[in-house]
Amino acid sequence: MTVPLDRIPLAEHADVYATLARAGFTDLWSSEVNGADAFTPLALAAAWQPGLRLGTAVAPVFTRGPALLAMSAAALAEAAPGRFALGIGASSPVVVQGWNATPYVEPYRRTRDVLRFLRAALAGETVDEAYPTFTVGRFTLDRPPAVPPPLLLAALRPGMLRLAGAEADGVILNWLAAGDVPQALAQVQPSRPGFEVVARIFVCPTEDAAHARALGRRLIAGYLTIGAYAEFHRWLGRAEQLGPMWRAWAAGDRRGAAAAVPDDLVDELVLHGSPQRCREQVARYVAAGVRVPVLAVLPTPELVAGGAAALADLVTRLGPPDGSDSATAGEPA
Repeated sequence: MTVPLDRIPLAEHADVYATLARAGFTDLWSSEVNGADAFTPLALAAAWQPGLRLGTAVAPVFTRGPALLAMSAAALAEAAPGRFALGIGASSPVVVQGWNATPYVEPYRRTRDVLRFLRAALAGETVDEAYPTFTVGRFTLDRPPAVPPPLLLAALRPGMLRLAGAEADGVILNWLAAGDVPQALAQVQPSRPGFEVVARIFVCPTEDAAHARALGRRLIAGYLTIGAYAEFHRWLGRAEQLGPMWRAWAAGDRRGAAAAVPDDLVDELVLHGSPQRCREQVARYVAAGVRVPVLAVLPTPELVAGGAAALADLVTRLGPPDGSDSATAGEPA
C-alpha cells in the first residue's frame, strides 16, 4: 500500500498500519511529491509495525545531497534492519527545479551517479570520487547499516530501464497498464539475483464509474503531460490516443485536456470497480511480471462518507482474503 493515506494525519496512522497488517498487506511504500517526505511515514511504521516491509517509491536524486540521501537511507535501514528498500528516481522538473530550486540537468546521468554513490556509501565505504554530475570528498557513513538496503530505480523509458537492470536491485514502474508491463520489462534484463519488479497501481475502489473516470482523467492530464511521462506513453504507442489531451494542455486548456482523455485509457491506468474487481485487475499486473504491486488508493464517495470504518472495511476487502493468497511469509503482497 502507498502511504500515508490521504486525509488521515500521520499521528493517526498507527491504526492504519495495524489495519493494513491485519488485512494481509506486507509492504508500505511512500512517495515524495508535495505532501509528506518519503522517509517520515516509513520511520513511524518501523516503530509501529515491525513486521511490515518498507520502501521509498521514490526519493528524488536531486532534492537531497548525496550524503544526506545516504544518511536518511542508512537511518531507516538501521531502524528496520532487513525490511527497507531504497527506491530512487529522477523525479520531474516541477518538483526539482520549480519547487526545490535545483537545476534539473542530465537526469539519467545524475540518477546513475547517485545509484553508484549509494551502493558504495551504504556498504560503509569511504567515497572520494568525482562523478560526472557531482563530486564527493571523503564521505564515510558514521553509522553504516548492518544490512544495506536494496537499491531500486524508478524507470520509464529504455535507457533508465536498462540502467535498472544492469546496476540496481530492482525497478519501480509507474503509470502503466498491465498490458504495458512486458514491453517495459523486455528492456530491463536484470543482472542481479533476486531482482524486484515494483509497480505503483492507482486504484479507485468504487462502483461509481463516473466518479472514478472523472478523477482518473484529472490525474492522467496532470501526470502524462509531464515530459518524461509523455515520452513514456509515446514509446508505449499511445501518441494518437493522447494527442488531443497533449494539444489541449499545450494550448492552456487544462479542463479540455482532462476531457480529452478517453474512458478506455482511464480504465487501463486507474483501476476501479468493487474491491474484488480491483483485486482481479491487480492480479493481471502480477501475471505480467510485477512482483510487488503497490496500491495507491484514490478517494471514493464511500470513503469520504464512511471515514475510518469505511477505510478499514475497504483495505480488508482489497487485501488477500486470508492474508496469504498472493504472498508467502515474508514476500510482498
